[in-house]
Amino acid sequence: MNARFPWATILPFEGKAPAIHETAFVAPGARIIGDVTLGAHASIWYNCVLRGDIHAIVVGARSNVQDGSVFHVEGPRPDTEGCPTIVGEDCVVGHMAVIHGAVLEDRAFVGMGAVAMDACLIGEGAMLGAGALLSPGKAIPSREIWVGRPARLLKQQSEAQVAKIRFQTDRYCRLAERHMAELRASWPA
Repeated sequence: MNARFPWATILPFEGKAPAIHETAFVAPGARIIGDVTLGAHASIWYNCVLRGDIHAIVVGARSNVQDGSVFHVEGPRPDTEGCPTIVGEDCVVGHMAVIHGAVLEDRAFVGMGAVAMDACLIGEGAMLGAGALLSPGKAIPSREIWVGRPARLLKQQSEAQVAKIRFQTDRYCRLAERHMAELRASWPA
């Protein structure tokens, strides 16, 4: 049992233990396993799974991974060194998203139920829309919005739309503090 987050499953795997910043939040039901790093004020919400067993997962400062999302990685193979899952700073990952061996640059947004597969890149301030599927090796350039299955360019993000991503990360940082306070006050010692 993890002393800071007794309500979550936080486990080492083959000698690699999760590294969780003292200001990060991990909600009840979350599973954080192996080579996983959570930055300052990052938040991992209810029933998420981040499994860093065959490669690394990094979630940057102030990024949030919302309820039911799954992060995994692609391990080394004869043809590749594998694909870690790297989430930059101030990113939003919507409910029930699947991120598998992909990279999200700062201020990237992944909508609810979206899937980003191996060796994908979601550029700075870019958006993968709700329910979209970004197939292996695809890259969304900075500030573009892609939607659909398979995902394709819809349009460019405006400055106001990129600002909304930062608003969401700020909101989730404050919300995580409120959830943490409530949990600490009510969770059995």
